[in-house]
Parts: sequence; C-alpha cells; structure tokens
Amino acid sequence: MPEVRNVGPVGLLIWCGALLGVGFPLSKISAAAGVSPIAWALLVSMGASLSLFPVLAAQGHLKLPRGKMLRYVVISGLVSFAGINLLIFGLVPKLGAGQVGMMFALSPVATLALSAMFGLKTPSRLGLLGIGFGLVGALMVAFGRGGVDGTVLWSFVGLTIPLILAAGNVYRTLDWPEGAHPMALAFWSHGAAIVALIAVMVARGEADAFLSIANVPWVAAVQIVAAALTFPAYFRLQKLGGPVLLSQIGYVAAAVGLVVGVVFLGERYGPISWTGAVITATGVALTILAQTGWSASLPQSLPLGRRTRARMWLGGCEKEARVPKQATLLAARRQAVLKLLRQA
Repeated sequence: MPEVRNVGPVGLLIWCGALLGVGFPLSKISAAAGVSPIAWALLVSMGASLSLFPVLAAQGHLKLPRGKMLRYVVISGLVSFAGINLLIFGLVPKLGAGQVGMMFALSPVATLALSAMFGLKTPSRLGLLGIGFGLVGALMVAFGRGGVDGTVLWSFVGLTIPLILAAGNVYRTLDWPEGAHPMALAFWSHGAAIVALIAVMVARGEADAFLSIANVPWVAAVQIVAAALTFPAYFRLQKLGGPVLLSQIGYVAAAVGLVVGVVFLGERYGPISWTGAVITATGVALTILAQTGWSASLPQSLPLGRRTRARMWLGGCEKEARVPKQATLLAARRQAVLKLLRQA
C-alpha cells in the first residue's frame, strides 16, 4: 500500500475518482454472476481494512479508537460506507443504473450547500463554474444511459443518495479528530462498516451470501486492490481539499466508468452521453485550475468613468465590511454544530 503524502489535492481527486470509476463495472459483473449487493459491499470494506492492517501495524498507528475518534469512525463507517453502499446497490434494480448515477452526481451540489451552511471552505467562482459543468455533464451521461423505469416512491428514496453523501462529507470535515492519521481513520471506519454489514446479512438470513464471491474470483481480486488504493487517498483528500472538492470524485468516477464500460464490457452510448462526458471533463479541468490558484485576470486599465469607479469602490468597501460579520456568524454556527456532536 503506497503512501499518498506527496500527492496534492488535484492528484488525489483524479486518483480516487478513477479507482471508484473502475469499481462500477466490477460491481456490474459481480451482480450478473449472482453476487449479493451486501456481500460485494462487505468485500470492499474487508479489502480496504486487510490491506491497511500490516502498514498501520508496522508504522505504529494501529491503536484502538477512543473518545472522539471512536465516534468519528463509527459514524463515518455507518453513513459513508455501509449505509450508502447498501442504498445504492439496493436502488439500482429498482431505478436503473442511469437514474442512480444521476442521483450520485448531485452530491457536489448538496455538499456545497451544506458546506456553506456550516461555514466550511467554499470554492471560488471558477470552482463553482467547474461544479456546474460537471453536474450538467453528469446529468447528460445519466439520461443518456437510460435504465429501468422506477416508481415515484423509489425515485423519492433515490433523492436521499446525494443528501447522505453530502452529510457524510461535511461531517468528516467538521469532526475530524485532531492528529489522527488518515489511513487509521480509513481502517477503523471500514471496520465499523464490516460489523454493520455482517449484522445486516445475519438479520436477513444471508450469512452464506459472501460465498457467492467465489463465482468471480479475479473480479473480486481487482476490487480488493482498487479498494486498498482508494481509501487512504480518500481520507487524505478529505483532510487537504475539504468536503466540496472530495464530493467531485463522483464526476471523475462517472467519466472513468463510462470509458471502462465501453472498452471492456461492450456498452454502447449515444451522442448525448459522450457530449456529457466531454462537459464533465471540462468541469474537472476548471476545478483543477481553481484548486491550483489560477484565475482569469481583467486588464489593469479599463476605460471607466468617475461615477463607475466610485460605485465599484463603494461596493468593494461594503463587501469588505460584510465579510467579518459573515465570518463571525459562520464560525458561531460551526461551533454550535461541534458542541452538539460532542454532547451526542
């Protein structure tokens, strides 16, 4: 398991998104072979945990979580891994891959809204433009895929996917344990997910469902490697880039899944889907530019009149006066949320 300390937020975004994108066609192959969705979700978490165990043990980071860290890994494991995977795998037969993918693509917008609400880092105008491009492109890919017609009820249930993803992204940023190692958080969060998924299997009378993975041994091996490479980088991206940047791995994953499906699974997509893939790539490029600090600058000297310059100056002063007040309100809101978490 390689270290990811020297990889920046942009590299981590592409890394995690690409590996998650590879996982989509793998799960499709496993489902066609009769593997239970719960068993496949359990395989992902077990693969991540087992690959991280020797590295953490050798580095001395394998310590039982207590206090704030214990709360963090339990909530993260239940919400961001076990819960969301069960929801996604359960809804695909009801709504089809296209509509579920569309719901997944809405997570950056939901994450942005929650991040702004709780006073976390929000992207620049260029970053917002990138999110907009990515969202439009992802919706075009999703609609171009088609899928199974679902009922109105299941469609409403599907709307919880971006909300749960956004809540998990924001929570992990708000409640990040000080001094905790990202790989340790990944290991113990997946450990909590494993316990939850096994409990669900036993409760449903599917204790032997995990044996169905033997139907696709090579696919399972690739999935384990992908999970092992994904989640340490995933948690480091959470720490470095914040929840909004983290949520955009969905755009990268959608594009990679599209290409892998066409090349290796023989899937066929129409012009709308390919146009959406190009727009998504444009959105990712804009996000990368925003993350690296690039911005388009206006000419230094503009032919503006005195009244226009005066209005611009007064507007700038008013904006600067509002910023401290807004920052104070957001900080107070954030502290209130953290206080509620500590009391829970």
